[in-house]
Amino acid sequence: MSTEGKAGKPLRADARRNRDAVLAKAREIFDAGDFYDLRFDDFARLAGVGTGTLYRHFPTREALAEAVYREEVTTLCNRARELQATLPAGEALASFLRGMVGYIAAYQGLARTLATLMATGSGALAEGSRALEQVVTDLVAAAVRDGAIRDDVGAGALMMALHGIGAAHDRPDWRAEADDVITLVLDGLRRPPGAGSG
Repeated sequence: MSTEGKAGKPLRADARRNRDAVLAKAREIFDAGDFYDLRFDDFARLAGVGTGTLYRHFPTREALAEAVYREEVTTLCNRARELQATLPAGEALASFLRGMVGYIAAYQGLARTLATLMATGSGALAEGSRALEQVVTDLVAAAVRDGAIRDDVGAGALMMALHGIGAAHDRPDWRAEADDVITLVLDGLRRPPGAGSG
């Protein structure tokens, strides 16, 4: 039995390494906006793994897209928690919102592909959206508690602003306009001067 354990451990590490290689390559292809231009089997060749390995971990192109998306959501959620743990609440919220614009700008290929995936009614997208909304809700609640922002605007409005920014990514002056939208949102969230705590 211990022999099986010894043999099993390297296999698990191997499987994890292969899965990570496919995900990393898929991520690159997402960023280039070519995710739907390649044959699915090409992902295995580009990642340096066999097609059997690809299909074992990701039986369909949509499963691979969802895995990349889940990984991204995890990264963004972890970033929100890190900001909340290290910055004053108002700054954490502002930094996260501005960071989301930077993220959308850096990964426009991913945004385009996810828009396509959305049309399939993927459960992963709804799940990821809920996870992101929860971390934004936490950031907003902390900023309200600190008196950094007004208490009559919820996370849903911020999520809508972020969705709108992402949906408009094809505009020629997108980055400047997206930064302006975040500035408007943050200005609108500020407590009016002299506002009481209630």
